[in-house]
Amino acid sequence: MVVLGVAQALVLVLLAALLDDFTVDGLWGALLMVAALSVLNAFVWPFVIRVTFRLVLWTVGLFTFVLNAAFIAIAADPIPGVDVSSAWTALAIALVLTFVNIVVGGALNVDGDHVWRSKVAHRVIKKTDPPEPTDVPGFLFVQIDGLGHDVLSEAMASGDAPFLSRLVSSGTHSMHRWECDLSSQTGAMQAGILLGDNHNMPAFRWYEKDTGRIMVTNRPKDASDLEERQSSGDGLLVGGGASRANVFTGDTDDAMFTFSAVTDKSLSRDRFLYVVATPYALFRIILLMVTDIFREKRAARRAIKDGVQPLGHRGGIYPLLRAATTVGLAEITWAVLVADLARGVPSAYVDLVGYDEVAHHSGIRAPDALATLRRTDAQLERLLTTLPMAPRPYHIVVLSDHGQTQGATFEDRYGETLDAVVQRLASSGVTAPVLAEEGWNNVNGFLSDAAGDPSTLGKAVKAVTKRQTSDGEVKIGPDTQNTVEVDDEGVIVLASGNLGLVSFTEIPGRATRQQIERTHPGLVEGVRRHPGVGLVLIRDEVDGDVVLGPDGSHRLTDDHVEGVDPLNFFGPNVADHLRRTSSFDNCPDLLINSFYDPEADEGAAFEPLIGFHGGLGGEQSRPFILAPAGLAQPTEPLVGARSIHDLFKSWLRQTQGDRTSEAHA
Repeated sequence: MVVLGVAQALVLVLLAALLDDFTVDGLWGALLMVAALSVLNAFVWPFVIRVTFRLVLWTVGLFTFVLNAAFIAIAADPIPGVDVSSAWTALAIALVLTFVNIVVGGALNVDGDHVWRSKVAHRVIKKTDPPEPTDVPGFLFVQIDGLGHDVLSEAMASGDAPFLSRLVSSGTHSMHRWECDLSSQTGAMQAGILLGDNHNMPAFRWYEKDTGRIMVTNRPKDASDLEERQSSGDGLLVGGGASRANVFTGDTDDAMFTFSAVTDKSLSRDRFLYVVATPYALFRIILLMVTDIFREKRAARRAIKDGVQPLGHRGGIYPLLRAATTVGLAEITWAVLVADLARGVPSAYVDLVGYDEVAHHSGIRAPDALATLRRTDAQLERLLTTLPMAPRPYHIVVLSDHGQTQGATFEDRYGETLDAVVQRLASSGVTAPVLAEEGWNNVNGFLSDAAGDPSTLGKAVKAVTKRQTSDGEVKIGPDTQNTVEVDDEGVIVLASGNLGLVSFTEIPGRATRQQIERTHPGLVEGVRRHPGVGLVLIRDEVDGDVVLGPDGSHRLTDDHVEGVDPLNFFGPNVADHLRRTSSFDNCPDLLINSFYDPEADEGAAFEPLIGFHGGLGGEQSRPFILAPAGLAQPTEPLVGARSIHDLFKSWLRQTQGDRTSEAHA
């Protein structure tokens, strides 16, 4: 702390020589100013931020700069020989000192990431009952969203995931590959992992004929309803666990940034304010977000200059959404997670979405996607340095919920979207509902959760987002449709990665091939013959469930194949996955998967994403688990999210006993 203070004082002396409106009478005056700032930050800032947080939110954090400049002026005023005569000069000094804190403090391990998070943890613990020390190990489940098994293996070899590589090479963890269900996306996988049931979840978003409702798994109201459907009360986190930045709670009452719980006012949300309890903390998050925006802009220009193909859509609001999810949400989540460990929670599950978000737009092996992975790897290593403060030992489990496959989008390849193809072939109007991108839903979920916090911060968020709030859910960004109004003879087309879902509203229940051909002659043939389509799942009145391909078909009832099997190249379990999805009550009338080229390892998303998941083909279906070596290792292939749930529950029972009865008690 002394070295950091001297460094700040030296910088103040240098700034006094460079800035006309700033005067410091030697090193002693600069040291006094640093001391005055420390006192203000420790005792005055927490009160000021409570009073002014509404302004901070209204200005998207910019008012923080005003507060920091004011603190600079106040600290300088009573010190002889120190004078700040310009507000702009005070702001410049505040920016420079924050940068010094980040760089010098981080190098000295004085005010770096893990030390800052430790301070957050101590602030939380002081407000709660002291934890009881125990020898019973807890579990920290860290999900690196969207990271495929093979991409991680390559990253370990190339030095892009050095900490995870050391976990395996040191023998403390073993690496396993598992296989997703269909659909390969976070909502369905977390329902299976956290709740033990992802039945009737055919995609990331789907249309339900009986209610006329479009379900989107990371939209808070839908996630809440889905958890009510899927939960048995014996989820992975039952009995005192903590859910952080997930879709579902895992049957715990302690959930933050969890979509299914953000509108539940009965849950505790009292830790937001601790994260921004110092000017350095809030200023630091804002600066890191700004840095990430510039990082994305630079990476996008480099990709264009180098002629990278495929080239993702990276303009508009995307850089800000990326910074909000990969930096803002991540920083707060890490800090709260440190507090969870310090409290000694028996289990915690966190989803880190940074790599997934960047890979969607940059590519799964793009330099900036791997740079995001390196930062996540380093953050995880720093997180574990706080374990000695925990009142219990912890098993660390690292996993992904799915991978990603890459390729130019369907629209870029063929000049039309999937709904345009269906519109061209259909005999009636086609509706492609307006739905927010996944990044917008992440931001809305965070704001909805914050607005439910009873603290001053939560009240400020609630006030700022009042006009954008409906039924406790904040909705900013593009207008989204929860229900759709279509003609009596309408068609609805939805997309989840490279999985397309087509529903014919004029046909009640599951439409058959014969019914579709009578009402829309040539549509089924036109879709199956499209060069961007790999397979179409449809129900036939004679043959039952059939998978159609460009040059053949596969009957799922007895695996009879005519012509070229459309299931080639999609994996040995693809028929079982399709049979399971076809059994769902809300399986679409046409389930369309893009082509997959195994030699190029490419497919085509029906959304504007070059790294995608949700369907079949390639790395998207092959996530990983880094399992602690001291626990029973899987001996059979891990297929489906339920198999991961069962594995994790067996570890919890092995080390902690059955916590279900304790939770119900």
